[in-house]
Amino acid sequence: MTHVKEIKNSRNGTNFVNSKPDPDQHDHSGDPTISPEMGKTSEIGYVTLLDPMVSPSPLPHEPGRVPYTTSNAISPGPGEATINKNATIAQRLPTNGSLSCENLMVKTMSLKRKRMRVVSYSEMKTTSFQNTSSYLLIKQQWPSVVDQELLDAKSQIENVESVQDDDDVLTPLYRDISKFKRSYELMEQTLKVYVYEEGERPIFHEFDLRGIYASEGWFMKQLTTKTKFVTKDPNIAHLFYLPFGSHNLEHTLYVPESHKHTNLIEYLNSYINLIKGRYPFWNRTCGGDHFLVACHDWAPEETRHHMANCIKSLCNADLREGFLFGKDTSLPETYMHSNLDPMRNIGGKAPSERSILAFFAGQMHGHVRPTLLKFWEDKDPSMKIVSHMKKSQYMKHMKNSRYCICARGYEVNSPRVVEAISYDCVPVIISDNFVVPFLETLNWESFAVFVLEKDIPNLKNILESIPEKRYMEMHENVKRVQRHFIWHLNPEKYDIFHMILHSIWYTRVFRSTH
Repeated sequence: MTHVKEIKNSRNGTNFVNSKPDPDQHDHSGDPTISPEMGKTSEIGYVTLLDPMVSPSPLPHEPGRVPYTTSNAISPGPGEATINKNATIAQRLPTNGSLSCENLMVKTMSLKRKRMRVVSYSEMKTTSFQNTSSYLLIKQQWPSVVDQELLDAKSQIENVESVQDDDDVLTPLYRDISKFKRSYELMEQTLKVYVYEEGERPIFHEFDLRGIYASEGWFMKQLTTKTKFVTKDPNIAHLFYLPFGSHNLEHTLYVPESHKHTNLIEYLNSYINLIKGRYPFWNRTCGGDHFLVACHDWAPEETRHHMANCIKSLCNADLREGFLFGKDTSLPETYMHSNLDPMRNIGGKAPSERSILAFFAGQMHGHVRPTLLKFWEDKDPSMKIVSHMKKSQYMKHMKNSRYCICARGYEVNSPRVVEAISYDCVPVIISDNFVVPFLETLNWESFAVFVLEKDIPNLKNILESIPEKRYMEMHENVKRVQRHFIWHLNPEKYDIFHMILHSIWYTRVFRSTH
């Protein structure tokens, strides 16, 4: 078992303070460098690596199987690193080409694109996952038994015969229900995930099951303890899971009021160097078959440098933050109030009993929400737009509203999207360049409304222009799609856990190449 050592803040001699930083105060200092001198404290902080690596027992060298290899890197064993907020010592890998691979195009495309134009949902929807740009394809350094399995799955999905669903009312919910069903079946039959044992708690292997970042914790727990997808043999794995929690990373290592998180970036870099030095699997694909699931606002910045080629499942799925179609997936942000009863309070009133046209309540983060209140607070009785409301009243209003406004805060994502769906309320997404979850599978226009940020002054007209018949269809579709956004104590077919995993699986399949 890994043990966390309490280490005092060397600047003030006090113990760690678990305070949440202002998500709007991000440090964008670029790609940091690692201090090569063992024991030297740099400005960016350090993670002390203690004991040399003990080489694991080699696997039999069979055709299509890769034995474990080691390098000259000094890496800690599982749990043999101590956490320190203010310093980092990280071992460099040997500089020979055998352990060095980098997809410069992916790294470049992952950079911030703050001045990019607004990309509408309709444009995102027409982006074909099957036509993945060549630079996103995973190029294996040597063959593996899983390569042909992935190519076979890709061919079966692409060439599946189109059939009508048994229940025709479900078909509009999906972009291509035949491809989705075949892909999902192949995932259930084929997918194997290897979970690295390395990593120190609480940043790694610890489930954060409550709050707005809980999606990453629920996924980690259910993948590692509740499903058949995990394998102990990395040679047959199609995917490799990096089991860290982005919220736990921030909670443990962020120095309050520093407005910097380069030490968090370097902690993750040290971890990647560890697994690169201990195993061959990262180097086979430059990390392209590795994935992470992260819900904290800072996750795109913290993982864009050393994890650029990984499949990233992110709540902060913002095209301007470097989210890449065909490589990254959007993680639903779920605000979990209970880790014992995730189905609590699901559902809402019938359309005829919903007296409020549109509802929003929330803190004034970012630029969109103040604009929303400027135009609509106390302006129209049918538009319930406020900044503060008691939790009990908040839920009641969602269950009584036709449309629930999901306006971005500091970042593009919001738990209101899943909350609206959970309460049978049609979500109205006001968040430019936000990539919605399960984009490759779901037809969001069948159950949601997208409003550009610039059109907030015209919000009521947009909603009232939707015909009653169309609203009734969307309301019914919200209820039908709800099963894809709900956690269960034990995962169920087509639930949110399986949909998150399917997005990652689908991306892995379509990044495969000969």
